Amino acid sequence: MVQANHNDAIHDAGRIDALIRRYFQACNDADVQGMLGCFTSDAVHYFPPGMYEGPFRGAQKIAERWRQAVHTLGSYWTVDRLLIEPASLQAVMEWTHFKTKQDKLLRGIEWYELDGKSGLIKEIRAYYATPQPADGDRFELGGFDYVGREYPSAPPAGARPSSDSAKTGDRL
Repeated sequence: MVQANHNDAIHDAGRIDALIRRYFQACNDADVQGMLGCFTSDAVHYFPPGMYEGPFRGAQKIAERWRQAVHTLGSYWTVDRLLIEPASLQAVMEWTHFKTKQDKLLRGIEWYELDGKSGLIKEIRAYYATPQPADGDRFELGGFDYVGREYPSAPPAGARPSSDSAKTGDRL
């Protein structure tokens, strides 16, 4: 019988699934300690610009804000779909957020990155299913370092005409 080492346990898809579902259950229960047990202390939860006061930085802030949402908005979240990439310690989840005191529903996805040492959530990037705003030219997560993470900031040279030569006014 081969014994799994600590690293194998961290990369187990079942463990990652259980961690994310435990986090959502703790959110629904407004259980700050339960949420704290799912995060590294320096975790960051990113949102689209203009939401809240920007990213929630730190496990305590994340947990307190979701506890507050349950108490003030009647928030309840469901895990609708969950895809896990254990080798890279990443997951993507589609969720529904019911704001029962406002009779509202919000849908979106979150991209999770887990810490390679502890296996806890170190980052969440939230994307919401909402219309693109009419104003502005960049629709990205507020406070997220796209350049530092080497995300593309333009299509490859020659792939498309520049915006100056191809302005249509259409939003796709």
